Formats: sequence, structure tokens, C-alpha cells
Amino acid sequence: MAPLMRFGRRLPLCKTVCMPNATPWSEAAASLTAALRLATPPIAITFCDSAPAGVAPFDTPMPEPAPDGRTGRVPAGCVFWTKAVERTFSTVAQDHANCSVGSLTHGFVPLEEIAGRGDVAALVKSGWVTMDMVPTIPVVADRPEIVTYGPLAETPVDPDVVMIRINAKQLMVLSDALDDLRIDGKPQCHIVAVAKQHGEVAVSVGCMLSRTRTAMSSAEMTCAIPASRLHEVLQRVQATAATDAIVAAYAAEDARRFVGL
Repeated sequence: MAPLMRFGRRLPLCKTVCMPNATPWSEAAASLTAALRLATPPIAITFCDSAPAGVAPFDTPMPEPAPDGRTGRVPAGCVFWTKAVERTFSTVAQDHANCSVGSLTHGFVPLEEIAGRGDVAALVKSGWVTMDMVPTIPVVADRPEIVTYGPLAETPVDPDVVMIRINAKQLMVLSDALDDLRIDGKPQCHIVAVAKQHGEVAVSVGCMLSRTRTAMSSAEMTCAIPASRLHEVLQRVQATAATDAIVAAYAAEDARRFVGL
């Protein structure tokens, strides 16, 4: 795997140890928000062997298990994305365990462990997914002990993935800015693995499983950016947004000739 890039400096690759925050992530968060005019602040996702110092665990109660034994602190790991807008917290495998697909994509469980679970059976029965599709879903290769979520602007460590919520216009900017932008569908959570494992900027058009569990609006999509590429992505997005502003001004001025006709 290639070494990480921290705003232009190459770093030794460290897959599981949370490194103390040495990058101005608050500035990056503000710049990314401004360039794309994000309605929801960017969040940071970090995979570690232990929780960063001072970060409390996500500790809401777990409901009674489903008939197949599944339970977790939220309906699915993607729900943590919505919680992370407000505060930083750490999670373990059990916190994600109600959603077998999310547990798979985040590296918590192998495929053979989820194959017989009730939620997977329900998805297969509905026709939403087939069992031959499941092995092709991108996953985090190394099982993490801890996944930390929180606002990018407040991250206490250098994250692995930056997650943003975008609309169609923001996707337009990203598509123009990045030649290698990846656009995928279901399951939505696998773009975290794509960003972390393969170093690709990945957009998901969403999946009904996640949209329902997170109450994600019909107009929203998600984009996962490798944190090691955020500076590069930000520069390209800023340049594209500036060009779009010029084109928008021209189009608006040109359209005035048609007013009142």
C-alpha cells in the first residue's frame, strides 16, 4: 500500500494506531464546507486498535436481540454518521452488530459469519441482493478493534476517511473536479471501505436500507474521501467551484436577454 500523504508530506503507513492530530483538520473542514457549500459538516472516521485519548464510547442502551441474536447500539453503522455530526465517540464491533452488511463492510465479521443471519436472509428474499453479489462488496481488510466517529473539525487524531453528504449539484462539482471519482450504489456503507482500503474517492447514490435507517433525505448522497487525499481533493474542488462561479455569472447575464419576451 502507498504511504499516506498529510497535506503534501508523506508519512509511514499506520493501519491501526490512531495518530495524534497533527494536521489542521478544522481548516480543511471549513474549506471543504465552503467550496462545496455543504449543508452538513464533514465527519471523520478512524479505524484503530484502541480509542483515542479522551474519546468516550458510544454507550446508548442496546435493545433486545432479534430472533437470530442480532442487536447493536444503533440499527446500522451508517446511523453513526448522523450522530458524528454532533460529537466524537468510539465504537466497537458489537455496537454495529445489528446490521450484518455494515459489519461486513467495516471488517468486523467475515462473510461466512453473516450468511445465515436473519437480516441477510430478508434482503436476499426481497431480491434486493443475491448471495453471489455479497462476496463482491468492498470490505475493510483488517478487523479493527475501534472505529471512531466525529466532526472533522474536531477530530483528535488523523482520520482514515472523511465523509460528506452531498446533493446533485455538489456531485456535479466533484465529478468535474476528479477524473477518478467512483460512483456506486448499494450498500451505501461500502464506500467507507473503498476510501480506506483502495484510496479512492467514492460516492454512493444511497441504498434503501441506509436511507430508511438514517432518515436520509431523497436529495442526499454520501461521499467518502480518503483523508490522505483530502488536500488534493480540496484543491481540485476549489478550482472547479471557482470556474463554475464564472460560468454561472455568464449564464445568468446571458439569460437576461430573454426576460420579458
